[in-house]
Amino acid sequence: MTLARALLVSTLALAAPLAAARAEEAAPLEVRLLAINDFHGNLEPPGGGIKITDPADPTKKVSVAAGGSEAMATLVKQKRAEVKNSVFVAAGDLVGASPLLSALFADEPTIESLSLMGLEVSAVGNHEFDKGVAELLRKQNGGCSSDKACLALHPFTGAKFHYLAASTTYKDSGKTIFPAYEIKTFEGIPIAFVGLALKGTPDIVSPSGVAGVTFHDEAETVNALVPELKAKGVEAIVVLIHEGGFPTGDYDECPGISGPIVDIVKKLDPAVKVVISGHTHKAYNCAIDGRLVTSGDKFGTIVTDVDLKIDRTSKQIVEAKAANVIVRTDAFAKDPEQTALIAAYQKVAGPLIERPVGKIAADLTRAETPSGETALGDVIADAQLAVTAAPDQGCAVIAVTNPGGIRTDLARKRDDGTVTYGEIFASQPFGNNLVTLTLTGEQIHTMLEQQWLDQPKPRILQVSKSFAYTWTASKPAGDRVDPASITIAGKPVEAKTTYRVTVNNFLADGGDGFKVFRKATNPLPGIFDVDALEAHLKTAGTIAPPALDRIRRLD
Repeated sequence: MTLARALLVSTLALAAPLAAARAEEAAPLEVRLLAINDFHGNLEPPGGGIKITDPADPTKKVSVAAGGSEAMATLVKQKRAEVKNSVFVAAGDLVGASPLLSALFADEPTIESLSLMGLEVSAVGNHEFDKGVAELLRKQNGGCSSDKACLALHPFTGAKFHYLAASTTYKDSGKTIFPAYEIKTFEGIPIAFVGLALKGTPDIVSPSGVAGVTFHDEAETVNALVPELKAKGVEAIVVLIHEGGFPTGDYDECPGISGPIVDIVKKLDPAVKVVISGHTHKAYNCAIDGRLVTSGDKFGTIVTDVDLKIDRTSKQIVEAKAANVIVRTDAFAKDPEQTALIAAYQKVAGPLIERPVGKIAADLTRAETPSGETALGDVIADAQLAVTAAPDQGCAVIAVTNPGGIRTDLARKRDDGTVTYGEIFASQPFGNNLVTLTLTGEQIHTMLEQQWLDQPKPRILQVSKSFAYTWTASKPAGDRVDPASITIAGKPVEAKTTYRVTVNNFLADGGDGFKVFRKATNPLPGIFDVDALEAHLKTAGTIAPPALDRIRRLD
């Protein structure tokens, strides 16, 4: 080879990688976001998995076994390994209303699990406030102040991921309880993640749990931060919000969507291109007002894969595509670290979880009649009345419970109908105490009308068998229940007469917008709601679904 030819070959050899490097610099930056929402401590796959459209018959739905931290961790690792730049984020309700395996230990197992699989930032959801701000701060920072904490394996050191709370501020100082946002930098280009809870959080949690803090308008909060972020050189903004919508399509599409998230997104500054949402326990992959808006169902059944392309010069998101990936338990191997974590807590909690407590003749479900009544709701209300009816236990004549406190069906899984403590706890996981208090007949009528007043959707209270009434949907909110139709033990309720009523402490505190309970008198605390259900199952024999005739809708 001549010297000239050798020099040419050498020059070309050096130029090739240089050209490739320049091409890479010119190409958009690619970043993958992996997102979850509404995990609710489901370390193990939830019963029923996820319902999707039947591929063989679009008119039907099928259930797919999905969820659980073992399969999710494997999916997340695989998805992150496919790309150079990635980040794992969440849109709130990671804890609260959790199965016993997590709830028994103040949801510390869930915080440890998500930290272990590399979660980096999360918005706060309403259920993060179930036990109050101080307990939420403990979940972030660690410590053993909770009465359920640090009982199992080791001292709790807190979450390795960061909670974000842009719209939640202390009333006395105006400061946010957690940082409003976090900036991640990839190859020199920053992306801001803004996290916030829904404005209506105080209406759906116990008022005492959010005492001292204020929840601000979602869109206004985000928009006010945009100039601050731009001043820091941030042009790519992703919102993690614990609010959502109601789609009409399957889990990875969005032919139509309604609900609060639509209006919020339309009000956002144009700088926001991606919104990771949650709260409604729905799955969707939408384009709203030119932005990507996603949600990943609930209980860890979906991980949302969002692929971004960011212009290296403008630093703006120029493309965002998403896919909701089902965490199929038959498709993803169990992550050994998650398996070990679950096994360690099961060793402590297992005997309690598997303890038999009674028998049922058929599934007790949350399926609503047109009037809003459910079989499981009836049984739970009956159980609460049974343990508080005695003169020395409260002298209750009726019991009512909120539908949001009933989280799962009580399914007949065994041939003999046996149900376990873990199963009944899953249906009532909040650990609420019962409270028996005094209301007038007029206040009972107000209680029923508040099922529609100032509610995002009707919240039909589940009632004990001693109680009955009728309501009319076509009448205006505030005038839907005929006072003359309200009866207790078959007798009309008199406006000025007082009655002893059993509720849980969430309702007694005015939760879910039922403010009338805060005007009640002579409260007598009782046992936990789940323990009332256990006592009822033990003494009532095999329980069959009751006739759903306590609440009657007239139109």
